[in-house]
Amino acid sequence: MSQPPLWIFADQLGSHVHGGEHADRDVVLVESSAALGRRRYHRQKLHLVLSGMRHLHAELGDRSSLVRSTTYREALSGIGRPVVVHEPTSRAAAAFVERLRDDGLVAEILPTPTFALPRAEFAKWAGDRRRFRMADFYRAQRERFGLLLEPDGGPEGGRWSLDEQNREPPPKGARTLDVPGPWVPVEDEIDAAVRRDLDDWAIPTVGRDGPRWFAVTETEAHAALDHFVRHRLGAFGTYEDAVLEDDWTMAHSLLSVPLNLGLLEPLEVAAAAEHAYRRGDVGLNAAEGFIRQVIGWREYVWHLYWHLGPDYRTANALAARRPLPAWFADLDADVVDAACLRSALAGVRDRGWVHHIQRLMVLGNHALQRGYDPDALTEWFQTAFVDGFDWVMPVNVIGMSQHADGGRIATKPYASGGAYINRTSDHCRGCRFDPKVRVGDDACPFTAGYWMWVDRHRDRLAANNRTARAVSSMHRLRDLDELVAQEEARRAF
Repeated sequence: MSQPPLWIFADQLGSHVHGGEHADRDVVLVESSAALGRRRYHRQKLHLVLSGMRHLHAELGDRSSLVRSTTYREALSGIGRPVVVHEPTSRAAAAFVERLRDDGLVAEILPTPTFALPRAEFAKWAGDRRRFRMADFYRAQRERFGLLLEPDGGPEGGRWSLDEQNREPPPKGARTLDVPGPWVPVEDEIDAAVRRDLDDWAIPTVGRDGPRWFAVTETEAHAALDHFVRHRLGAFGTYEDAVLEDDWTMAHSLLSVPLNLGLLEPLEVAAAAEHAYRRGDVGLNAAEGFIRQVIGWREYVWHLYWHLGPDYRTANALAARRPLPAWFADLDADVVDAACLRSALAGVRDRGWVHHIQRLMVLGNHALQRGYDPDALTEWFQTAFVDGFDWVMPVNVIGMSQHADGGRIATKPYASGGAYINRTSDHCRGCRFDPKVRVGDDACPFTAGYWMWVDRHRDRLAANNRTARAVSSMHRLRDLDELVAQEEARRAF
């Protein structure tokens, strides 16, 4: 009897999932209308997921079956025999797969092959820690996988992180970085069919339809990786945290989508960056900064999703309760006056993607200052971003962005005034607000909002030696009462 077929989820599309020891298995892909419509996803996210599955089906030919049904259970019931499946990437899906196994529809659940470090190994590293620091995990990852190490086992260049060399502001007066543009796919009939189907199905979505910007096949993903390493990685490290109004990609890789669709193995991505450094093609700060994102932060977020448990997402240490305003939830960037926020929100609306500084220091910083509910914000990031999945956003939003976990992940909140945005971007020069002004018609909502936020959480911040100075500075503001009244009245901008 032939082996049970392999059921593949939409974020498990690479040959390291369906090849190797599984190369002789038939493959089952399922388009579930219930799953597609369960949340209000970005239109382009649904396009990417469907395009990826349909391209894989076409690539595998007779080996694969693409089943369209209302539910996964309905689809698997029609297969006629149990399937095997790799561990899903969310708790809800994992529990569902366990139920399917209990009901005889799933024969075996295999470990996920789409991350470098096995979950059991992370559990050993985590031990009984109550607080988690990415720097410790990242060093362990480098040592375990032999990345950017000197012959004696120490870090290349003598330091584990060159983060301070990744913070240069954009070149003065530049409208774009002087680097080749990103790799861009060529759409085909499969993409056209996906677009027609999404139109016909009328699934509620957010954001605009648009050209496909991201790789959805393994061939495309490797082409995108090669292009990035050859032409863009060299500038990435220096300008990793910089933002330019007219350059939405800067020198970023745009590989988060193919990585999160399971098309690339994290270690091969990290190795490509290291090889570029060893060849002398890029500086150490570029290779190390990129590897830190892929093998450090991305893997860290994945493992903490499981390790911290289901209650982590509902953490709300700062008691933030405000619902997301409609203009924010619906990506209505045109009603926003603040240039940085308008640009970031428009990027999400038009592409379902902005890079990490806009996520953390513009969108997240705004939400933190205004006291948006962190669970609702996590859901928004997960559904509105094309690279968002259940495992991606809790640590990024609850821990890193909103400090809702009380400091389990980050030692201080990532809150800042307009001065930070002015230093790292060109937004302020074309904005009607002045980052140096706190009160009045020209007051920067981020500068004023920052002091409003410090006032609201003064006791907690005063008890943290990394934020106590902000409270001392706040006490010296003569216009604090006027500022707080202004910002409480200014709910949207």
